[in-house]
Amino acid sequence: MSDSSTLFPIPKPLQSKSTVFDLKERLDWGEPALTIIDIRDREAFNNSRITGAISMPADKLVAQVSTSLECDRDIYIYGNTDEQTHDFTTKLREAGYQSVAEIIGGLAAWRAAKGPIEGSFAVSI
Repeated sequence: MSDSSTLFPIPKPLQSKSTVFDLKERLDWGEPALTIIDIRDREAFNNSRITGAISMPADKLVAQVSTSLECDRDIYIYGNTDEQTHDFTTKLREAGYQSVAEIIGGLAAWRAAKGPIEGSFAVSI
């Protein structure tokens, strides 16, 4: 008799530092219980973003998240740099959000992995 987990592979659980491939695997699998947050400024977000990401600029992130998301929801964050992403992920953890992952490499890594992108300048150059 086969183990059902081998028939239907389940993506790895959330990691504190996640690659774009970790996120892509969850999205391709059809994982509904996650949120992708872009902490870059609104102009950068409007130009190009990971498909499905929501905008919460870094300067408003903690206040905005605390009023709009449950603490136990899986949250993936990316910013302009890995350092910026790390700083704000740390702030969210300190505010009580434990299921938070930094997307290493951010939008550039997502684009290189040929992940779906939307926005006014979403076409790869």
